Amino acid sequence: MNVKSFLKLVELPTKVASMIPFTLGTLYALYRFDHFEVLNFALMLISLLSFDMATTAINNYYDFKKASKTSGYGYETHNPIVHFKLKEFTVVATIFTLLLLAVGGGIALVSQTGILVFLLGGLSFLIGILYSFGPIPISRMPLGELFSGLFMGFVIIFISAYIHSGDSVIYLQFQGGWATLGIHWPELLYMFWFSVPAILGIAGIMLANNICDIDDDLENRRYTLPVYIGRQNALLLFSLLYYCSYADLIVLLILGIHPLLVLALLLTLIPLRRNIAAFRIKQEKASTFILSVKNFVLLSTARIAVLALAIVLDALL
Repeated sequence: MNVKSFLKLVELPTKVASMIPFTLGTLYALYRFDHFEVLNFALMLISLLSFDMATTAINNYYDFKKASKTSGYGYETHNPIVHFKLKEFTVVATIFTLLLLAVGGGIALVSQTGILVFLLGGLSFLIGILYSFGPIPISRMPLGELFSGLFMGFVIIFISAYIHSGDSVIYLQFQGGWATLGIHWPELLYMFWFSVPAILGIAGIMLANNICDIDDDLENRRYTLPVYIGRQNALLLFSLLYYCSYADLIVLLILGIHPLLVLALLLTLIPLRRNIAAFRIKQEKASTFILSVKNFVLLSTARIAVLALAIVLDALL
């Protein structure tokens, strides 16, 4: 396996779906709690990126093993294992290596932060594996958008903020056989509302992918959300996800979670609506699926820029 085939196997460009929430959570901690831990940041980066690549490789491997239709719709091109003629042993070894890196980084992070990160990280690992593996993977059910959105859009943001902010939002202690859980509900709700655009944007990527694959999924017995609700309803949902994201940004401004600079984000609605319209006209993996990724990256990077600018301004003033 060379570098090119490895990058295709793990679909590196799609890692923005985890790296952007990670960056947003880090900036949230800086903006809201004015704290940053370099070591914790590095450990979570290693663990998160390795695990995200591993789950993508597992998904490609599982599709390779389970595909019932292997010709006539670009299977030889779409699946990197087939396209690059990768050996099964090499693919499995790569998956296990990435999982070891993810687990090692995660354990080191838990030693720095505490049991709560272990519980949330362990649950995320479990959902990530079940998303692509098992008797009925989550990706083959109408729950993929929900699970991917919540875990990649909210849990990643929460953990990446928590590792810097400590017990400012939640604390979990074990002492004398007792477990004590404390939750600062307003802060937790603020963090959830902050995460909504990321939750919906990631769900939108998964939804667009499944809309493009409706016919192939039926052939391969993958009963995703668009298969259940139909193409037109799925396209309507695709549009609503983004408009709800902008409504949430206004709520965040009213709550004081986002700075006034967030109003500049409304400008991104112009190219985003253009991308939505183009996708509604044609849903094709090779040409228009990327528009869902562009929408997510567009809105998210604009939020990152706004938060980073607000942090710099606070430091200077």
